[in-house]
Amino acid sequence: MKKVVLAYSGGLDTSYCLKYLKNEKGYEVHTVLVDTGGFSAEELSAIEKRAYELGSAQHANLTILDKYYDKAIKYLIFGNVLKNNTYPLSVSAERVFQAIEAIKYAKKVGATAIAHGSTGAGNDQIRFDLIFQTIAPEIEIITPIRDLKLSRQEEVDYLAQNGVHYSWEKAQYSINKGLWGTSVGGKETLTSGQPLPGEAYPSQLQKEGEEKVTLHFEQGELVGLNGKTDKPSNNIVALEKLASAYAIGRDIHVGDTIIGIKGRVGFEAAAPLIIIKAHHLLEKHTLGKWQQYWKEQLGNWYGMLFHEGQFLDPVMRNIEIFLQDTQKTVNGTVTVSLKPYHFSLDGIESENDLMNTGFGQYGEMNNAWTSDDAKGFIKILGNAQNIFSSVNKLDHD
Repeated sequence: MKKVVLAYSGGLDTSYCLKYLKNEKGYEVHTVLVDTGGFSAEELSAIEKRAYELGSAQHANLTILDKYYDKAIKYLIFGNVLKNNTYPLSVSAERVFQAIEAIKYAKKVGATAIAHGSTGAGNDQIRFDLIFQTIAPEIEIITPIRDLKLSRQEEVDYLAQNGVHYSWEKAQYSINKGLWGTSVGGKETLTSGQPLPGEAYPSQLQKEGEEKVTLHFEQGELVGLNGKTDKPSNNIVALEKLASAYAIGRDIHVGDTIIGIKGRVGFEAAAPLIIIKAHHLLEKHTLGKWQQYWKEQLGNWYGMLFHEGQFLDPVMRNIEIFLQDTQKTVNGTVTVSLKPYHFSLDGIESENDLMNTGFGQYGEMNNAWTSDDAKGFIKILGNAQNIFSSVNKLDHD
């Protein structure tokens, strides 16, 4: 019997694909879920049970939390990556790593085909296909929902016809949770003007008032939270738990999809937004002007290529080396105030703080140069524009 591996999440789309591939195409379907931090042990167990009930011949749960952090999230933090100054690549990054692990699993079990539940109108189809065809071009890619142009209602109806009842209300919102945030898609995000209702977000407001947290960074990595040292992935999880109680990190991202249409998606990413903003503030104190400038350019490029599924392009490894090298002096503690629905950055403490010098205080006094030094510097600095203005007889009206 032909063997296909299905990248399975337990949601509507992949549940449909499992039934369709088994019943209509006659495949022996092996399902694999790649956990990038979005599932509890109980949820993983329930999804495995569901996969077997739907007809999976073999199911595997692969948890890659630390690998995902080391190879992806770390560099997204180093680059302060926010797509369109808004979105921390919550789903973009995890899809790439789910694709990598799924195709490696397909090779391991000897599958001749690999399948995923993406539609033909989004970014995920490209991320999955690019990774699959790069790592294993000999394995056929099957995409039932894209090929059949199915609506969610048609998927629900098909499952019902095959004895599987899936709540239409549940299908109204698509929620993808991972270590680096949760995306929320629904009927409102298909419009340009409607906000997602508050209840659509997975975390609801539980705390009032204000709470201070401290984030400790060493060479750009979050190694401590509130004075407790732990590995960065655990610190991200702990910070998410603290901050999501204040319903922090909700927003809607509007961007240009890889296929050229505009897309809109809601997300909740309390820990990612706090970490990126805190890290960026620390960099403002500990990096030089041109380091910050080129980090902004390359961090933006890195995020764009990652978002568009180009993670395996060799230039990504080149940019990672640059980003890593810039983090040598990004050490210190950032204090953050958590409040209902938002947060604020209070300040930093660092032995590498470039404000902490005896050279001078901005707008106050100088200790390392004289008044004449300043006048001479300003005169020479203005030479180029003075010459241009004089030669071209500009009156600057």
